[in-house]
Parts: sequence; C-alpha cells; structure tokens
Amino acid sequence: MVTFGKRVRECREAKNLSQQELAKLMTTSYTVIGKYERDEMIPSIEVAKKLARLLDTTVGYLLGEASDSDIFKDPVMLQRFNEISTLPEEDKHCILYTIDALLQNVRTKKAFANK
Repeated sequence: MVTFGKRVRECREAKNLSQQELAKLMTTSYTVIGKYERDEMIPSIEVAKKLARLLDTTVGYLLGEASDSDIFKDPVMLQRFNEISTLPEEDKHCILYTIDALLQNVRTKKAFANK
C-alpha cells in the first residue's frame, strides 16, 4: 500500500526537490519532512494543504483518495476541471458530453492505426 509519506516523497522527487529545499519552502526543518516521508509524523490539515500546493498535487492524492496524480499535477488541466465544476449542471453536461465524444474519436483512431 502506498502511504501518505511515500506519496509526499514521490511528488517531491518528481519536482526535483530535496528534503531541505521542500523544508525551506514549508518553513520547517528537513527532519520534519523526513518524518512525514517515513510516516513517523502526520501533518495537520493546513500543512497537508500547503504540501499539496507546493508539490502540485491534491490533498486527496497525498491521502490515497485519488490514485492518478499526473492529471492533478498538471495545473492547466486542474484549472480546467475546477472551472468546469463551477458551471451550471446543463453546461457541465454539454461540456462533458463533448469531451466524451472527442475521447471516443481518439480511441477509434488509435484502434484503426494499430491494425
């Protein structure tokens, strides 16, 4: 099972940050970051939110509630999803219907390209 600490470490390394660099951004010590990564210490909600923001992910991903971190690490995609989520239901439905159709088109192209 992937733990909170392992996800923090994975995201930190994906951003090419050392524990010291992340600690500086968090205004804490690198030993605290190490304890988070070894699951020896659990951060407060506010600290987890700050970690997620600095690591370009979500608290949900760090907690293991979301399994795909890549889409949430892309700030452009995250911004688009956030924007869509604020729209009225009818508009959301239309946009998602269009996205589904475009994705189906891409899947069809891939299927025929592989033959």
